[in-house]
Amino acid sequence: MNEVVGRDDLLLLTLDTLRHDVAVELAAAGRLPHLAAHLPGGTWERRHAPGSFTYASHQAMFAGFLPTPATPGPHQRLFAARFAGSETTADGTFVFDTPDLVSGLAARGYRTVCIGGVGFFNKQGALGGVLPGLFQESHWEPEFGVASPTSFEAQVARAEKVVAELPAEQRLFLFLNASALHQPTWFHLPGATRETGDSRATHAAALEYIDAHVGRLFSAMSSRRRCFAIVCSDHGTAYGDDGYTGHRLGHDCVWTVPYSHFFLEPTV
Repeated sequence: MNEVVGRDDLLLLTLDTLRHDVAVELAAAGRLPHLAAHLPGGTWERRHAPGSFTYASHQAMFAGFLPTPATPGPHQRLFAARFAGSETTADGTFVFDTPDLVSGLAARGYRTVCIGGVGFFNKQGALGGVLPGLFQESHWEPEFGVASPTSFEAQVARAEKVVAELPAEQRLFLFLNASALHQPTWFHLPGATRETGDSRATHAAALEYIDAHVGRLFSAMSSRRRCFAIVCSDHGTAYGDDGYTGHRLGHDCVWTVPYSHFFLEPTV
């Protein structure tokens, strides 16, 4: 990462609330053509989330604690704050001296931009401003939120605008929190209604919706130079698993998440 940082643009796309099992099943069934085209081997990596809900997980990720490989470690991290005794900081780790990765990248000359999604990024209250406040520039509007059936399209359009307005020489760290997978998701599945509610099937339909538009985001982020992309979930969610519903709880379907990182080669 010490070669990547300063040379490439960076993208962190969190597919908020995405379950690992659903992501794997859809990729294997050919239902995620645009995402799977970039996943190494066409498959998601199984990892453990650093938190069981959005706020906790993103605070950890912005401190350098991305989802951990679901195998015995220690595992070298891509990014880490300088911290005496860290067992997961190695020669390939980008080490920053600020409290968080966002300001660490800003110190290296990156323009840091947040395109928010779920409520922890809406800047409508003190708590909703904490995570966006880490960035030099942040965007949120109701069309980006969980209640919008076209949230990801609106977020991608804003990302395209951000990229287009940057000077060519300016390096970019873009963070986008995709809200489409967070309940409610019933409006993504034809025939589902508010009364029937959300289910594992509507969750899958929401992921297919994201896949249909993610190519635009990848194209924008690779339009100026090579981009290093991290695509992952921050936590999963339960749909009646062992009697549980929702997240911010300790079930395996919440703690186990899909993860991938890869390069997007420039299109110019």
